[in-house]
Amino acid sequence: MTDKKNKTDSQLITGEESLRVFEGLNRGMSRRDALRMLGLAGVAVAGASSLFGSAGKLFAEEAAGSGKGKRGGRIKVATATSSTADTLDPAKGGNYTDYCRHNMFYNGLTQLDEQLVPRMALAESFDTADAISWTIKLRKDVVFHDGKPFTSADVVYSLTRHKVPQTGSKVLAIAQQLEEVKAAGPHEVQIRLVSPNADLPAILATTHFLIVRNATTDFTTANGTGPFKCAEFQPGARSISTRNDSYWKPGLPYLDEIEFFSIPDEAARISALLAGDVDLINPINPRAVSRVLDSANVALMETPTGGYTNLVMRDELGPIQNPDFVLAMKYLLDRKQINRAAFRGYGQIGNDQPIAPGSRYYFAGLPQREYDPEKAKFHLQKSGMAGRSLPIVASEAATGSLDIAQLLQLSAQQVGLKLDIKRVPADGYWSSHWMKHPLGFGDIGARPTADLMFSLFYQSDAGMNESGWKNEQFDQLLVAARGETDDAKRKQMYADMQVLVHEHCGIGIPHFNSSLDGHNIKLKGLTPHPLGGLMGYMFAEHVWLDA
Repeated sequence: MTDKKNKTDSQLITGEESLRVFEGLNRGMSRRDALRMLGLAGVAVAGASSLFGSAGKLFAEEAAGSGKGKRGGRIKVATATSSTADTLDPAKGGNYTDYCRHNMFYNGLTQLDEQLVPRMALAESFDTADAISWTIKLRKDVVFHDGKPFTSADVVYSLTRHKVPQTGSKVLAIAQQLEEVKAAGPHEVQIRLVSPNADLPAILATTHFLIVRNATTDFTTANGTGPFKCAEFQPGARSISTRNDSYWKPGLPYLDEIEFFSIPDEAARISALLAGDVDLINPINPRAVSRVLDSANVALMETPTGGYTNLVMRDELGPIQNPDFVLAMKYLLDRKQINRAAFRGYGQIGNDQPIAPGSRYYFAGLPQREYDPEKAKFHLQKSGMAGRSLPIVASEAATGSLDIAQLLQLSAQQVGLKLDIKRVPADGYWSSHWMKHPLGFGDIGARPTADLMFSLFYQSDAGMNESGWKNEQFDQLLVAARGETDDAKRKQMYADMQVLVHEHCGIGIPHFNSSLDGHNIKLKGLTPHPLGGLMGYMFAEHVWLDA
């Protein structure tokens, strides 16, 4: 056996070694320890070519299908969210309904497994020596739904279009890290970043970075490489997906067809499941779990996630104009009561920091902010809002937000603040109400890396910076942490960033949610995924009907 101590970065690393080390990195092993294990002192990141190449091979073998699934059948899937803003453009995806559709029709260069390890998908390998310059080798056996072959031109177009403001990409701020993306051959792409980012393979696994056909500008239908073809799409109504018989993963998908639509009313959504009118629904409010558990024909699947329902404070009530009001509201969040009453004990108590306890970058040393009416009253008086009546917008679209709003309303009465709850429909909530009111709620899904969570929702110029918070120190730490290869230093940077969000950002995070799916017991193949419900939005190619 080769002596690891004498191994150079030009020598081959076995598949077993690479998988073991790469998964170790994603579970908390420091990069220094991983490199020491492999003897790769000159490689600064966890993204060396052999690591990703071998992981990609293993993923391809697993993707070929286990033989457990049964071919054929049609299912109906209902979610809570739908609007005329629904889109088939991955760059513009705004909620989990979009993400589910995008994963039906498109693939990414990589895909996140159940441990949030990026596995190879349309890419065969990622190669880098410095986390700045990356070489990506692409699969050669892939075709789009229209029969055209997948090439490097599609990747270059898909990634660079995020940087064009007219695209309206939700990840414009993240895409600015891509200094250059160019083809080095029909199946090879070279990426140069503005600064080092060891998380690039995980970033490119997110749904916004799914690959579209070169030069595509019309997204009234979908032309991807994914497991299903788009037979029908009506924004705000439904989509019908049919199996892609030319899918590059042998044996997948199992189903013939998926009808995907929204039933915004939760009671109606659960009733449809219980009556057998739909086969899979998400979400289920914890207060309604008993309806599902009482049925012999349906089952419940809980997925612990790093997602959260958050209180959003903006504009004249937000962190820039009124930081004392922000603190007052955070002290009014009775987190233990929210966990019991709003979520029936499902999920974990939060602390106004967006990195969940299960993450290796979670800062456990941040003192828990407790419910404290006296401190809330002090900051409320300083804010000038004492005695005022303020509207707070909530909806079933943001899981648990109506319950949180009611608990906040009761707490606020004790300190001289009247909160007038404005309940708005789930249908259209994200396009018409989210980030459009001084007081409201978000429902943020888990992200695979701390960098992505911070970049998408807390960086000053991020399009989804919900409270409009701007903090120069935070922005500087964010950039520095991306390229920091000393894991201890990187962890400290992320801890400092969590403190800044906790103390100064206009976001209150009382709770990390578990996502609850209800499904027909004949629907098989469902497993929890830490990105969120519906198998992290990737259920389509994995489930089957056991008739």
